[in-house]
Parts: sequence; C-alpha cells; structure tokens
Amino acid sequence: MKNEKCEMTTDQPPPPEEFTVTGFKAGAIAAGIRYQGRTDLALIVSEVPATAAGVFTTNKVQAAPVILSRSHLTKNTARAIVVNSGIANACTGEVGLQRAQATAQITADAVGCPVEEVLVASTGVIGMELPNEPLANYLPKLANMLRPDGWLDAARAIMTTDTKPKLHIVRSRLQERSFTVLGIAKGAGMICPDMATLLSFVVTDVAITPGALQTLVREETQRTYNRITVDGDTSTNDTLFVLANGLAANRPIEDPNSSDGERLRLALREVLLDLAMKIVADGEGATKFVEIKVRGASSPLDALSGARTVANSPLVKTALYGEDANWGRILAALGRANIDFDPNRVQLFFGEVKLVENGRLVSEDAEKEASRILIQPTFSITIDLCQGDAEESVYTCDLSLDYVKINADYRS
Repeated sequence: MKNEKCEMTTDQPPPPEEFTVTGFKAGAIAAGIRYQGRTDLALIVSEVPATAAGVFTTNKVQAAPVILSRSHLTKNTARAIVVNSGIANACTGEVGLQRAQATAQITADAVGCPVEEVLVASTGVIGMELPNEPLANYLPKLANMLRPDGWLDAARAIMTTDTKPKLHIVRSRLQERSFTVLGIAKGAGMICPDMATLLSFVVTDVAITPGALQTLVREETQRTYNRITVDGDTSTNDTLFVLANGLAANRPIEDPNSSDGERLRLALREVLLDLAMKIVADGEGATKFVEIKVRGASSPLDALSGARTVANSPLVKTALYGEDANWGRILAALGRANIDFDPNRVQLFFGEVKLVENGRLVSEDAEKEASRILIQPTFSITIDLCQGDAEESVYTCDLSLDYVKINADYRS
C-alpha cells in the first residue's frame, strides 16, 4: 500500500482535441538529448506575437535558460517557448549560456521570429552540458509538426520524475466574447518554490497589456505555486511563462483589478491552482495529498509561515507516510515558525476530528479517530491559533521511502 501514488487531482486528462487555444500550437519530439526513445523536446508557438510575462526561481544558483529568458522577457513579447528535459543546463558556465542562446536562435529561425521572442526552459540533471546536435537536428523538424491539439505531447515531453502529464484548461467569457486559458506543468521533486514551480507554461487568447499581465501572473503565483511543497527544495530552473496573443479580440485589459481583469484572474487562478495541486499529488514517492491550513492567525503572513513550516517538516511528513497521528510533531514545527501565538490556545483538527484543544490532546479516542483520517490518500490538517481572523493554506505530501530511492540514484 505504501508504494501507491496519491490520486488527488490526478484525473485522466481530457482527449487532446479538447486542449486548444486560438492561435497557439504545440508539440514534442524525441531528440535523444539524454535518453533514447522518449520525447524530450517541446515547442509552443503563437501565430502572432503575444504579450509575455513570467516569474523565475529565487535560487541564487540560476540555470542558463533562466538567465537568458529573463533578459528576453524585458521585451514583453514572445512568439515561442522551447523546452528540453533530461538536462537542466544549470551550473554550466559560459558554455551553458551559449547553448541556451543557440537553442533560442535555432528556434527563431525555425519559427520565423526575432530571437528575443523565444523563451527557453530546461529541466533535468544539474551540471551536464546541453548538446547542440540534437537541438539543431530536431528543432526544425518539430516546428513543422506542431498542432493546435499538441498540448498533451508537450506536457509529456517536459516530464522527468513525474509519473503523469499535468494539464488544465478553462473556457470563460468576457466582453461577451469567449476566451481560453490553458496550462501545462512538470514537477515532482525540488518543489518548495518562492516564485513558481519547476516548469509551467500557460497560454491564453485574451488581449491584455504587459503590465496588467505581469501583475496577474505575479499575484496569482503567490496564491497557487507559492503554496505548495514536496521536499523543501527550490530548483535552479523554476520558471513560469504566460503568453497572451489577443486573438479573442476583446478590448485589451489594462487594469488587472477591473471586471475584465478579474474574469481573467479567476481563470488563471484555476489553471495554476489545479496544476500546483497535481504537482503535489505527483510528488516523488508520495502516497498522501494534504492541505495544511492555519486559521485564527494574527496576520496572513503568520498564517502562511505557520502552514509552510508544518508542511515542510520532515518529521511531520514522515508521520503522514506512517499514518501516525503524531500531533506533537505538528505543534513542535509550529513553535519554530517565528509567529505570534499562544501554545495553550491552539486547536488542531485532522479532517473534522478535533485532536487538540488548548494545546492538549482531547482524548485517546480522538487520536484513534484521527488515525483513521490518515489512512485516506487525501485529507486536511487544520491548526487554529485562536489569535485573529487570518488564514492560509499550503499543500504538501508525505515523505516516503520511495522519495529516498528516487533521489538516491537520480543521475544513473
């Protein structure tokens, strides 16, 4: 039972034909970048120049594609996103930056756009140099293979230790016009970002100004990708790109807080949150998907800090794997979160079962009931600080033996 993957938010994706956005094409190919016989190179292209926004890893060790794409994003416009898996092109010095630049140039030539309109991303082993030959040979072929419904192929190509592709789509309306937001993501390990999470690419046909789009992306990243953790590690390559090509023909959104901006915000939030939760549910070796909610805090920052500290605790996460209602570990983690609370007022719930009141165990029967909650693959842990009105949630998973096995020999 312990080796079964958590099934929260891991529904089978809809048929590929349901994943389309006006003016965008996607696809993937097996380029043999690190492994033979698996797709490892993905390409996303807009028929017209698209407004572009993004956020990147806050890790001081940043991969070459992060450095390059950050500079390209200053133009606020993009036509293409090219992504390889298998090799992260991180910690590769000047050679790595040259390879990222070459990748962008090959893509620009194949697509027919300025090189500054190409965004580059990589994922895989850190420290390995990205080979030129596979990219030069296969990128032009891939550019001719793109399809409006090629998103599932692209989602599969960017996987590393992921066990399933991650996609989500929202269709809605604004200004009496229909619009679509579609996203793909990869990630299963090195997940505790302070920006995005590993790799995620979102496209929409909405017309929006660069400033409004960047604001929405930054704010909704905080609500979604910055609320998850698998193992407490932040990648060198974390990247989220969002492209908006305007082919929905709405009046461009200039104010992210306008009624139109809010409609787009809700759609973007749904896509990002769904992908974020899929990443946690597919965490390396995970068997549990758990929402850690802190409520009754003095401030949102205290609530978030408390939830994040508990969600990242190895002792809490191993207890989740062992299905042990070890509430003392939760309170101990909370106590080092550097937040304002009185331990003698804390209440703790596993699901709807109150396990702790006023900082003490309610009863042995309550602990037995809480243990039954832990058997489930998906549940919540709620901590009420009884200090104020603020609350925040962080989504996490357990830490299993399989996580150790996966990461012990990842490079082999």
